[in-house]
Amino acid sequence: MCVRRVWSPPGPCDLARNLGVLQRGPGDPAFQVGADGAFWRASRTPAGPGTLRIARKGADVEGRAWGPGAEWLLDGLPALLGADDDPSAFVPRHRLVHEAYRRHPGLRLIRTGLVLESLIPSILEQKVTGVEAYRAWRLLLQRHGEPAPGPAEGMRMRVMPDPRGWALIPSWEWHRAGVDVKRSSTILRAVRVARRLEEAASMDLAAALARLQVIPGIGPWTAAETLQRSNGMPDAVTVGDLHLPGIVGYALTGVRGADDEAMLELLAPYAGQRYRAARLILLSGRTPPRRAPRLAVRDFRGM
Repeated sequence: MCVRRVWSPPGPCDLARNLGVLQRGPGDPAFQVGADGAFWRASRTPAGPGTLRIARKGADVEGRAWGPGAEWLLDGLPALLGADDDPSAFVPRHRLVHEAYRRHPGLRLIRTGLVLESLIPSILEQKVTGVEAYRAWRLLLQRHGEPAPGPAEGMRMRVMPDPRGWALIPSWEWHRAGVDVKRSSTILRAVRVARRLEEAASMDLAAALARLQVIPGIGPWTAAETLQRSNGMPDAVTVGDLHLPGIVGYALTGVRGADDEAMLELLAPYAGQRYRAARLILLSGRTPPRRAPRLAVRDFRGM
């Protein structure tokens, strides 16, 4: 059975850019964009699995949902589309940031309210290329997830396993998906305390970061990448990223080689809004010219 909700955004809302941060690669079984431009998400909610379709309906946004989690997904539709975000709190301090802010009035920081849904793929992305991480997420959901409710089943969309399902994945299946022992062990530690981790969705930034980083293997990078999506926190800046400090440093100063310390100093004028500032800097397109070749894609299955 399908349930429906229509919501009117209070201002500009760029669905593609805002929801795009939830997609883990072009073959993500839990996130697809239909031929008609509608966005489809398959999620495991506190009420059970659910499928959500989001599409423009004139100036409004229409959500349709299926499965036991349908009502939960529709209740959270405004927050998912950035209703809890306040972009007016942001004050650009650099010309490049001001221009990006002006050019992207529909940028909103989304909030899914689901921690594990963002945490597990973020763990898979630790210290590997995006191609490797996306392949692992895709294979694990295809083999161990369940069909998404409603018409998404025909689209071969999958809902990620519940905590017990993740815990039951045998070691050779992690290996087959290209996931090393360090990352799979971190995921297994996380799902054992899934309920405690989900509580971080209602915490402030400091408490939520602390809650996630109690788990060995979850550091500042993984925690920030998770909370940006689950909590929509404007100050959850990513620390420990291979590329972000260099991009921020080059965009704001024209100098290459910035590290985390230099990045945080440059973003200090945006205290409370550092993640939003970093998003706008990335949207500006000003990145340092590439000097080194891209990292090679490793295949753990042959190791």
